[in-house]
Amino acid sequence: MPIQLTGKNVQASEAFKEYITAKLSESLEKYIGPEISGHIRLEKERGRFRTDCSLRLKTGLLLETHGEGADAYASADAAVERMDKRLRRYKRRLKSHHNHHQSRQNGQAVREYTANDFTVRADEDEIDSDLHHEAPMAGPIIIAEAERAIPEFPVSEAVMQLDLTDRPFLVFRNASHGGLNVVYRREDGHIGWIDSAAEAVSV
Repeated sequence: MPIQLTGKNVQASEAFKEYITAKLSESLEKYIGPEISGHIRLEKERGRFRTDCSLRLKTGLLLETHGEGADAYASADAAVERMDKRLRRYKRRLKSHHNHHQSRQNGQAVREYTANDFTVRADEDEIDSDLHHEAPMAGPIIIAEAERAIPEFPVSEAVMQLDLTDRPFLVFRNASHGGLNVVYRREDGHIGWIDSAAEAVSV
């Protein structure tokens, strides 16, 4: 199982890598098999430890989880426990969508597109341009720029992908028509779906 391990503010030892790799393999073996790749990050801040796991499953979906604890091993245990719960839900959904996902499990890669991802500065105090006799800004100030992968999924698979992570939303291309869609977590616990290609409805 090719796993990369890094540490921030702490040395991630080989013993810790062996420990969490074994725990991950044990958990994955129960549901989907251990053949995965990914990255584990151990971080220490203010005397607390946090373990972040990002694993690529055979279906092409990305499984993300994290855990915190008083020591490195406790944070690893918390991350694996959270991952275990997500894998149980994922396995149940796979059974209900077996026919669709069988081809993905046989090695079909997730198609991805790239988009520009900008970080803009959000000032707390806006300057009154009339008061200072200044022209309003033409747009937000960009402080960072990167590339983001936009995966192509059927909606059901996009929902599963969101459920495998802590992310509040997922932008994806709808496999049925190629348009940009968004699935997101609602406050009531359900998942919302925004379809840019849906027909307008009069209300």
